[in-house]
Parts: sequence; structure tokens; C-alpha cells
Amino acid sequence: MQLMKVDPRALKDNPDNTRQSKSTPQADALLLATIKAVGVIQPPVIFAEASGNGYVIEAGHRRTRMAIAAGIEEIDVIVVEAANDNGAMRSMIENIAREPLNPVDQWRGIERLVALGWTEEAIAIALALPVRQIRKLRLLANVLPAMLDHMAKGDMPSEQQLRTISAASLDEQKEVWKAHKTKKSDTASWWAIANGLTKTRMFARDASFGDDLRQAYGIEWAEDLFGPADEDNRYTTNVEAFLGAQQEWMSSNLPKKGSIVELNNWGQPQLPPKAERVYGKPGQGDCTAMYLDREGKVQSAHFRLPEIKKAKGKGDPTAPGGEDENEGIDVAAKTRPDVTRNGLEMIGDFRTDALHEALARAPIEDDTLMALLVLAFAGQNVSVDSGSETSNHVYGSRRFARHAVPMIGESGELEFDTDTLRVVARLTLIDALSARTNRTDSGIVARIAGDAIGADTYLPNMGTEEFLACLSRPALEASCGGTSVAPRPRVRDTRAALVEHFKEERFVHPAALFAPDDAKLAEWLAKNMEHGSEDEDAPADRPIGGIENGADGGSGPSIEDRALVKPHVPETEDGGSAADTELEDLDDAAADTSTEDPDTAYGIAAE
Repeated sequence: MQLMKVDPRALKDNPDNTRQSKSTPQADALLLATIKAVGVIQPPVIFAEASGNGYVIEAGHRRTRMAIAAGIEEIDVIVVEAANDNGAMRSMIENIAREPLNPVDQWRGIERLVALGWTEEAIAIALALPVRQIRKLRLLANVLPAMLDHMAKGDMPSEQQLRTISAASLDEQKEVWKAHKTKKSDTASWWAIANGLTKTRMFARDASFGDDLRQAYGIEWAEDLFGPADEDNRYTTNVEAFLGAQQEWMSSNLPKKGSIVELNNWGQPQLPPKAERVYGKPGQGDCTAMYLDREGKVQSAHFRLPEIKKAKGKGDPTAPGGEDENEGIDVAAKTRPDVTRNGLEMIGDFRTDALHEALARAPIEDDTLMALLVLAFAGQNVSVDSGSETSNHVYGSRRFARHAVPMIGESGELEFDTDTLRVVARLTLIDALSARTNRTDSGIVARIAGDAIGADTYLPNMGTEEFLACLSRPALEASCGGTSVAPRPRVRDTRAALVEHFKEERFVHPAALFAPDDAKLAEWLAKNMEHGSEDEDAPADRPIGGIENGADGGSGPSIEDRALVKPHVPETEDGGSAADTELEDLDDAAADTSTEDPDTAYGIAAE
């Protein structure tokens, strides 16, 4: 056996080498980095060919390749005599008998290098490791020596347990290790040890307060070196100071009509009694509740307080406790609907916000705009309170008066251009139309209007925990259709999978779409269609209003009266008028007239 220097490029690979599989690129990169930093530490072992034409590598094939990659012209090698089996057995033993470095020895080795003057950056370059990993290993070297000795025997805790143990002080570790100390042959109860050292952490990324409040409350941040590298992992275990600083920040930044509330047993904000939570965009008259969630983050929720109504008299049968209060109550058991009442309220808020946004931004033709204005005044919200963001709870004519002002000139006459008319028409529709489930609901006309202008595209993503919690199991499983999510045995697991799936996509529940139900639309049309005469025995083919002024010269409203109702009146083939209007002050005799072609009356077939 002798030591000599050779050119690594002159060495030949051994065909009988035991390790035939290629090493990983990461392992090669690590070896290359160490060779560039400190050279080849362990010389490769070679032997002369039988023909005497060169040398064959017996051990150190990767070291030789990486030395060539590093550009080293000469390396130290150990020359041995050739074995009868061409070195096959020695290669096998060399690879199997090798034991990787114990993790505890890695931690202690890094501490030894630091003591010898190596910097963390230099160690990271030599070992081809991130500096953050070196700092993490140095932190683990601060574990109680008795624990390290036990870990060196092969009984290692999990990474999460190591994080908890290393973050505790040595005195705390000593006390917990004494309580859970094991015998020499037993494994340590790392779960119990980590649990005894666990402390609640409040992270800096969740803090709303600034550095001034941090210093005032004596909060010091510590770095969690085990956390994700792309996040702010500073934390404190001073939970009381952290929550106090968050509370003071909320008090200093409380908005107008805002209040600080507590959480209920389900982790939701405890709103005032009878308050209605607003899930869409809040209006100017809405209130804000600020609270701390279970992780100490500042959250906010919007809500709307109920109107103060006048108390009804005792004799009023419709008052609570009146004679007819319990009349007609259906006590039959009902199955849970697909969407709960809370979910319907959320859908109403979503629809209203989408409808108002579409009315403000979507392209609308002038004729459609006029039709929408007619629809708006057919809404069932008689008080015309849509709860829009600009309404600020103004009732009656005052609501629309501000939209009429831009159309009136200095002389008191109507003076406006087409663009101004379009703007005020849109603002009027925003104030008039609502799809909320409270008293502001315009009814089916709001859904017809939203469907007409494509308001579905303005609906938000409903694939959230808050909304999906309002769905029944069948409805929740139906929402999995068209996705890669399969229903789970537990509803909460299905819901969690859907929430994760819809983080990058937009989900709109079919019940939230604007297009009204065909049956309900037909019922609404039939209910609101004008029948004219109150005579139940009137023929079914009587035109609307019960009046027809045909060519036979029958009595009917004058041309002037009809012009007030419909300016353009087409004529029939025989020269008579085809338009009909319901005029309540006509004589009963006028209501008995007939026509030969009732379907031409007002362009609408009579019922």
C-alpha cells in the first residue's frame, strides 16, 4: 500500500463495482461543493491493471468524478494490490459497513466547527446546505445533554417535537425530562415531553399593532427556524401582552358605528340581539363588529340593526299575542332544506351586490334600461328601501329626488343630455332594486332584472367555509359534481375539500343564480295580469280591460284617452283601433262591448 498523486482523468472505473445505480443530482452537488471547499478528504483506493497499462478505481468513483468536475488536476490516491476477484468483495464491504453520521453528532460537529472559527456561511458552503439549515442544527444542539445522549442511541423524536423541545429553556427541559425519564432499554415518551414544553405562540404576521405598541407591552419576537422559509416566523409566548396590544389597536382604529365584540362557543362574533349579519358589501347605515379570532387575529363583521317599530295595540289581532297569532300554524315535521335560512340571507346579499354592480358597470341598451325602470316600480318593496350602499336609509320620494336634481336646469325646466339620463337611471335602479331577504326585497322582478343584464357574472365565489356550512349533505355532495372532489363519509371533510378546491376557482351555487324559477314566474305573471272586469262570468276571450273599439262603431274610450295610455296605436285591417286600456271610470255598458279579433288588443292575448 502506498500513497501517490495521479491525474484523476487517468483512472479507470471498475466494472465489478458494487454501487452501479447512479447517485442523485443533489448528492453529487453536495460532494462537489465540499471538494471545492476543502478538497478530497479521503483519497480513493486504486490498483494496477494486470496488463500494466493503467490504474482501476476500487473505492471512490464519485470522489474521482467530482474532482474532475471541480477542475483538480492531481489528487492523492492509495495504491493497493489487486485482489483475485478484482476488488468485488472489498467494494461490497466498503459500501455496506459504512454508517451515516448520527444526527446528534452532526449538531455537535457544527458546534465544534464554530468553536474552531468557522462561520455559519462557510459551513453552509462546505456542506452545500442553506444557512438557515445550519442555524436550525445549531439550535438543536442546545437540547438538554441528557436528551441528546438518548437521541444518539437512535431514539429520535419527530421534527415537530424537536421544534418544541429546542425552543424551551434548559431548566424547563430538565424538569420535564426528570418527570418522563426512561430506562436505558426503553424509548422516550417524546409526545409527553413535547406536550409538557408546549407553549401557545402568537405570531408577528397576525399582529395588527405596530412597533410602538409592541414596545409598550414588552413583546419580544423570537424566530421559529423550523417554519416555512417564505413566511414571517417571528413569534412570542407572551399571549396576554399580545392580546392586550391587539385590543388596544382595535380600540384606536374602531370605525364609525363600530364596536368590539366577543366570540361565542362556535367561534363566531357575538352580534347584538336581533342584528342581521351582512355578508356582502356593507351599506353606509350598517355597523361593524371587530373581534379577535381564536388565533388572535383581528377580524371584522358587518351587521344591520332592525328598525324600531311602533307597538301595536292590544286589540290588534295581528299583534304578537293577538287572537290570530297561532292560527294556521303548520306543526308538521320538515326536512332540512338544501340551503339554510342563513344561507338564503347570504345569497340575497350576494345577489343584491352583484345586481347593483351590474347596474353600475354592465352595458345596458336604452330600451332595456326603460324596461328595467318599469320592473323596478313593480317590486314588492313598497317603501323602496334596497339597502344599497348609496341609499343611507333615505325613504320615499327623498330617495329619488337627488337623482332628479341633475336633470333640472336653472330655469326650472328639464335640461339634460342622454348620458346624464343614463347615469341617473342607473342610480335610480340601484336604489330601487334589491334581492335581500329582509323588507328591502323587490321580489321576483329583481331576479328578472339581474338575469337580463348578466348579473350572474358579478356574483362572488361561494366556495367558502361560511357559505358551504349552510348547505345540507345532499346539496353539499351535489356541489362536488364537475370537480375532482369526491364526497367524504363526514360532511365536514367534504366541505373542507371543497373549500380547498375552490380557492383557485369561482363557485356559484345554482340556487344563487338570477334566472327565476319557471313555475314561480308563471305564478307571478298570472297573479299580476290585469283582468279588467270583475265579472267572473265574463268570456275568456275578452280583451284586456273588457273594451274593444272595432269597426262596428261600438262604444269605447276616446282616441284622446287612449293616446294618454299608448301613444302609438296600430289599426286593424278594417280601419279600427287595436289598442285597449283598462279605464276604471268607464260605464258598465262600455265593458259589454266585444271585438272580432281580441288578440290584437294592446298586443297581449287576454286570459
